[in-house]
Amino acid sequence: MSNRLNAPNDLRAFWMPFTANRQFKKEPRLFVGAKDMYYTTHDGRQVLDGTAGLWCVNAGHCRPKITEAIREQAGELDYAPAFQLGHPKAFELANRLVDIAPEGMNHVLYTNSGSESVETALKVALAYHRVKGNGSRFRLIGRERGYHGVNFGGISVGGIVANRKMFGTLLTGVDHMPHTHQPGKNNFTRGEPEHGGDIATELERIVTLHDASTVAAVIVEPVAGSTGVLIPPKGYLQKLREICTKHGILLIFDEVITGFGRLGAPFAAQYYDVKPDMITTAKGLTNGVIPMGAVFVTSEIHDAFMNGPEHMIEFFHGYTYSGNPIASAAALATLDTYREEGLLTRAAELSDYWADALHSLKDCPNVIDIRNTGLIGAIELDPIGGEPTKRAFTAFLKAYESGLLIRTTGDIIALSPPLIIEKHHIDELFGKLRTILQNNI
Repeated sequence: MSNRLNAPNDLRAFWMPFTANRQFKKEPRLFVGAKDMYYTTHDGRQVLDGTAGLWCVNAGHCRPKITEAIREQAGELDYAPAFQLGHPKAFELANRLVDIAPEGMNHVLYTNSGSESVETALKVALAYHRVKGNGSRFRLIGRERGYHGVNFGGISVGGIVANRKMFGTLLTGVDHMPHTHQPGKNNFTRGEPEHGGDIATELERIVTLHDASTVAAVIVEPVAGSTGVLIPPKGYLQKLREICTKHGILLIFDEVITGFGRLGAPFAAQYYDVKPDMITTAKGLTNGVIPMGAVFVTSEIHDAFMNGPEHMIEFFHGYTYSGNPIASAAALATLDTYREEGLLTRAAELSDYWADALHSLKDCPNVIDIRNTGLIGAIELDPIGGEPTKRAFTAFLKAYESGLLIRTTGDIIALSPPLIIEKHHIDELFGKLRTILQNNI
């Protein structure tokens, strides 16, 4: 590795997350630079970013306004405690977020990641019912194949087996709705599938089983991303909202992936015209530059806590880095960039071109399904008998070799490029993918 750019001479100490560590360290894939739509590798190659980093770099890489905001803030105020003290940018950012959030989402709690946003929302839900005098509402309902981060609350309500099986009994009082994936009925669908909206009625069965008086909240991803891009069937989210409202259950949308323009609206709640009680965000909030998350809550939830003596803490929760000054500055500059370049709605402008290019791969070997919405896409591959995930992982390695970054989960290729993508980038992305898939990986 001595001739490579900026490559470390020893890879052993870093236990990498969600990585096949032994395979990686035999043939490391290192990025040493990035600009706009491309990464630069340690051996000097350009790699087209087909995944916005990890669903987060929505405005593209190393954008000047964001970089400068971080530099300026670091020299002015590096850190300020968030407990009983504040700094102006945290309040300014909260106001800016509320301005683009769905109507009624008037308050923001800061976190440092999507996982922390989920934990925060779950705690708010439980505490809300308690302060309302409904302490019997302790149950949380997630969904099979759901991904809500990697903390104990998130993996408890989540439904990806590999993320759960090693960690004991997890939280008690949790149940799961069935997922919405219906291969054979909805294959090669553009946008919302026709079949499966009635699956939402399973929530009614679960609520009846446990009794509504015990259920605090339901949490779903509007579009399930990390499990392989599962698009909600027509009427599904609307039905969940209806059932939750009927039984006094809070509905939480996990928009860590779908937030900040991924579907062609600021949030999926607006895209699907369904209003949840809370929204969890992270990733695109700071364009992936600095860890930060935010949970949006309605005034009804916020105001329920604003009782009792004014000198008393209303909600015993928060983080050392909640609303960190540098993260706040990065987020404000990110929102400026989104606004100035129209990025929160740009996916709507490109969605048809994106869908056409994606579905053009339908005839490639081993492709058994393709699905899309906004600037998200998935290509599901026929697994190799006895070797699950190998076909997609091979595609991932081949893509990297050919100058393309894709994401794989199971035997599904997931795509979510920066929102600054141009049509020629889309052509490059799917041209390279076609070559890889046609080689019978």
